[in-house]
Amino acid sequence: MALIAPRVTAGLPADDARNLARSLQDSNDITVFVDGTVHRLPDEARDAVVDLLARLGRGETVTVSSVEEMLTTSQAAELAGISHTYLRNMTDRGEIPVEYRGTHRRIRQAAIIAWLESQKKKQAESAADQPDGNDVNASQ
Repeated sequence: MALIAPRVTAGLPADDARNLARSLQDSNDITVFVDGTVHRLPDEARDAVVDLLARLGRGETVTVSSVEEMLTTSQAAELAGISHTYLRNMTDRGEIPVEYRGTHRRIRQAAIIAWLESQKKKQAESAADQPDGNDVNASQ
């Protein structure tokens, strides 16, 4: 796993912290408005947001970070739907970035997803370049 750069937010001013703490008291329902649309958070996200808000409500400085999932070559190959050997060859050629933990290769899940997206794009471009057989001029 790789740590993604954290974001640090200073604690709230005392009045804001008290008001937020009062609002959170005995509350388990967090509803978020994004561009005027209401979204009810799933339990895991709600718990994280309530914890974050509670810490801000206590006037604490908060650091938010995330960890990007690192996959073994076997996991990455399974996710990509390709053989383990083919994936290793692609990492050797530099087509998919790899990190080493000792002698073990680790691949970011995001790198596999990006590779899959690039493959879909190539397939779509290739299909668009192929004549569809319905072209009247194709038979002349």
